[in-house]
Amino acid sequence: TTKSIKNHTQAKYADECYIVFGKETKGLTKEILSLNPDNNVRIPMLNIDRVRSLNLSNSVAIAAYEAARQIDYKELR
Repeated sequence: TTKSIKNHTQAKYADECYIVFGKETKGLTKEILSLNPDNNVRIPMLNIDRVRSLNLSNSVAIAAYEAARQIDYKELR
């Protein structure tokens, strides 16, 4: 979410955790964001008006590989 100050690398990902993503056009709802506010994270981006957000598939890849890195790439070669 763009509404968090915690970066995705500051989160602690555990084996078998879940990462939830919202729609590419709207993100996550306020209701979902309020369920676990301490676990909301953002992926740093350029701070310029013409860069609104990252593509959803890129965001998933960034978050998934950070989570995999933290669990020492378990199940990956």
